[in-house]
Amino acid sequence: MPSSIASRTYRTIGVVLRTYKLGEADRIIVLLTRDQGQVRAVAKGVRRTSSKFGSRLEPFMSVDLQLAHGRSLDVITQAETKGAYGHGIASDYGCYTAATAIAETAERLTDIGEAGGAQYALVAGAFSALSRNLHPSELILDSYLLRALATAGWAPSFTNCARCEAPGPHSAFSAPLGGAVCPTCRPPGSASPSTAAMELLGALLTGDWTIADASDAGARREAAGLVGAYVQWHLERGVPSLKYVERV
Repeated sequence: MPSSIASRTYRTIGVVLRTYKLGEADRIIVLLTRDQGQVRAVAKGVRRTSSKFGSRLEPFMSVDLQLAHGRSLDVITQAETKGAYGHGIASDYGCYTAATAIAETAERLTDIGEAGGAQYALVAGAFSALSRNLHPSELILDSYLLRALATAGWAPSFTNCARCEAPGPHSAFSAPLGGAVCPTCRPPGSASPSTAAMELLGALLTGDWTIADASDAGARREAAGLVGAYVQWHLERGVPSLKYVERV
């Protein structure tokens, strides 16, 4: 390959977060990549039935890509499937809504300057788990949300007080203060979740699936509400697709 052409192209591995129609046959593909962060690129002719890689660039797919630098948007020139997560996710409504909320959150987090790396690994892992039904879809989603925010610098505490670090467990939760709060630090209006819900939140953050999978419906509903409040506080507005997620 001539050096002038090589300098205009690059390879990366990423997951497809979202797609938009462009013109009559093209699409804009929003990717979260392992080493380039969030990338928006054009896939030319991908909506034609003759396209060689149209199905590889559907939401939730993991792909090995070659791209060419463009003036405003890069152009996808090659795409090979690494993880065919899309079909398994799209065939189950609960998994699909959870994956959509994950993709929306990932797009928001990485659009404000968060590098790829760890965020890419979290999204790819969540899509893989959803496609294989490894755990209840709503738990995979809540675990992803907590870990993604922690990776972005907003790690919650579910044991010691998030403000003064007084040893826990504590019986109050404040999203603005960062999680569990002691009686002294507890601001007015703080939530009072059950012990089971707080234990579940800690398990989801650390990836303790033995505890998470054994949780009951009440604890899951409580935990989901606290996760939603925590996400909304730190992203400054809610994730609209969360309202479509099926909860037990």
